[in-house]
Amino acid sequence: SGINAEYVLMYGVLMWNEFEGAGDRQYGHALVVGIERNPKPITKSMGKKKQNKRNKLKPFVKVYNCNHLMPTRYVLDLPVDKEIFNKNAIKDPAQKRKALAAVKTKLEEKYKTGKTRWFFQKLRI
Repeated sequence: SGINAEYVLMYGVLMWNEFEGAGDRQYGHALVVGIERNPKPITKSMGKKKQNKRNKLKPFVKVYNCNHLMPTRYVLDLPVDKEIFNKNAIKDPAQKRKALAAVKTKLEEKYKTGKTRWFFQKLRI
C-alpha cells in the first residue's frame, strides 16, 4: 500500500525502530511522529487570539516500513515519555489520543522557541 501522499515530503521523528522485524510485522519498521498540519504564518497586525489559533498544529503517529523512510542529516530532540510510545499504544485508540496530545504540546513548545524552524516546513528535495 505504501505511504499516503499526505505524509510525503514531511519531516518525522523516529520514536523507536525494529530493523529486523518482529511479531505481526516481519519487516523493518519504525514508529514515526510528525506534523500532519503545519502552523500558519503570522503577521504583526494579527491579534493575540488569532495568533494563538494560527500557532496550532496537528501531529501524527504512525508505524512505517523502514524502506519507505528517507533519513536526513537533521536531528530533533523531542523529550517525550517512552511509556506512552510503544507498540501497543498506537493500536488502542484511547492511548493513541493520549500520545498525540503529549506530542502536540511538545511540538508546539518547540515551534514557539523558534530554534528548529526547518522541522515545521515541508521537506525540500
